[in-house]
Amino acid sequence: MAAHIRRRLRKGATTTAVAAAAVAALAASQAPAATLADAGSGDPKAAGEDTASAEDDGAATGNSPYYTDLPPLVTPDKPGSSSNLPVTGSAEAGIPASILAAYKQAEQTVATTDPACRLPWQLLAAIGKVESGQARGGRVDANGTTTSPILGPALNGQGFALIKDTDGGAYDSDAVHDRAVGPMQFIPSTWASWGQDANGDGRKDPNNIYDAALAAGRYLCANDRDLAIAADLDKAVLSYNRSTEYLRTVRSWFSYYQRGTHEIPDGTGRLPTAPSTPTPSPSPGTPSPTPIPKPSPDKPGGKPTPGPSKPGDGSTSPKPKPPTSKPTPAETFGSLENAGTGPLRATAGQAFDERVTVLARNALGAPLGKVSVTFTVTGDTGTLFAGGRKTVTLRTGADGTVTAPELRAGEKAGEFTVTAVAGTGRPRTLTYAATVTARQADAIARTDEKALVAAPGEKFADAVTVKATYKDAAAAGVAVTATMVKDPLGLFDNDKGPYFKDAAGKPVRTLTTLTTDADGMLRLPEIFADGTEGTFKLRLTTEGGASVVIELTIQAPEETAPEGTTPEETAPKETETPEA
Repeated sequence: MAAHIRRRLRKGATTTAVAAAAVAALAASQAPAATLADAGSGDPKAAGEDTASAEDDGAATGNSPYYTDLPPLVTPDKPGSSSNLPVTGSAEAGIPASILAAYKQAEQTVATTDPACRLPWQLLAAIGKVESGQARGGRVDANGTTTSPILGPALNGQGFALIKDTDGGAYDSDAVHDRAVGPMQFIPSTWASWGQDANGDGRKDPNNIYDAALAAGRYLCANDRDLAIAADLDKAVLSYNRSTEYLRTVRSWFSYYQRGTHEIPDGTGRLPTAPSTPTPSPSPGTPSPTPIPKPSPDKPGGKPTPGPSKPGDGSTSPKPKPPTSKPTPAETFGSLENAGTGPLRATAGQAFDERVTVLARNALGAPLGKVSVTFTVTGDTGTLFAGGRKTVTLRTGADGTVTAPELRAGEKAGEFTVTAVAGTGRPRTLTYAATVTARQADAIARTDEKALVAAPGEKFADAVTVKATYKDAAAAGVAVTATMVKDPLGLFDNDKGPYFKDAAGKPVRTLTTLTTDADGMLRLPEIFADGTEGTFKLRLTTEGGASVVIELTIQAPEETAPEGTTPEETAPKETETPEA
């Protein structure tokens, strides 16, 4: 049975001294990475165990019994990290392969949905060790489900809290009283609120280590806890079981696993020592012989608790409460996720085809409605939401999703971001990268076919006019580059022949500041001819890759006869040679 009453450390005066020495040695060899909120007093409130606190109402296990075995006195020689696990060690200190995989998967999942919680898998391992001895030494099947149910004792008020049946025996096979269930020892009423399907089989099974580990992770992260903060971690552990002794035991294993552990085959782990007699110890300040008080009406599980207990014994865990209490996990904002938003790209001046959509989840991982989400555009492209707004706040619907208004690209090409922010205290933020591309044309052509000719040193009398189109429609605002070139492909620029003039009147043979008008039309500036005669090429290229090559000819004008004369009269005459 997974949930046991803490074993007795004392079998006589001699064993008492031995146990005390062992605990002292353990404390000297492996102090927790973060100190307990309770620096030494026996007061549960000093350790964050506030039995009247709404934040920690309910206990996941119903405060049912747990294992009190302590870690080995010789800790792994891996100070500060357990990322590189040693390959050997005692079976008691090792973690079965499937169990370890479930803890790490839960850590990764929570890091994605609630990164601010900073859940460490070693904390799940510590709780799993204390609750069920790592699922009875890793006795699970290929899917991670325990080969036989792990059930705590009936919470019938006989030495334990009294919790009448809440699941019709569906999880714990007891239709009279509730029992803690599975490798993480959730009572049915707690599992009803926090159960997860982490292995994708369509079931939320408290007997499956993957489902149970993720549920435990989300439970520990509730109430916006940051588990990298010692006080928050203590509160999280105490919400699992309201006992200072429980907290110390979990902390010991947590510190041990942080310093290093090793993977062992499933089914080879050592079971903790079984207790001898079910004798729960009361919380500090509570007379031992007195009966267990009933749970506080506004705090599921929030009652004076037996020392060894678990999430759910004698309490109801996070569940709907009277209006005066804090929101239930189903009502508490947990995470903000991308709801399938695709790449955000648009041409300058056009509307984006894609719209930003986000999904809000509650502390249980289910969609959460009525969450306020603020969307903000940041950048200098001139992009705005429909209506000319840079910021807009909307609420999620019943399915937990909300979609931002349509984005309309500005006239400046470049990158910008859209952020979505939800939650107070520790808000969740999503950032989307977006791109505005320059207006494009897939074709450009002259509007007439008139030959363009100029005499050396003169300017071309006829202007060059072109029209750019995109998908057969006029392409307005398209950037065009004009370059005098030697070849049709524009691989070689020309330094002779036709030229433009810059603002100072100096010759230039490339212009990059040209743009088509609202009708896609572009009239080029005046073109001048130097003294080099011949046929030259002008290449126009648009954003989008369209191009056209136009011929420009420089040639001297032909001589013409004076008005009123004939060609014969103007032809040179032959000179007669006098006869000898």
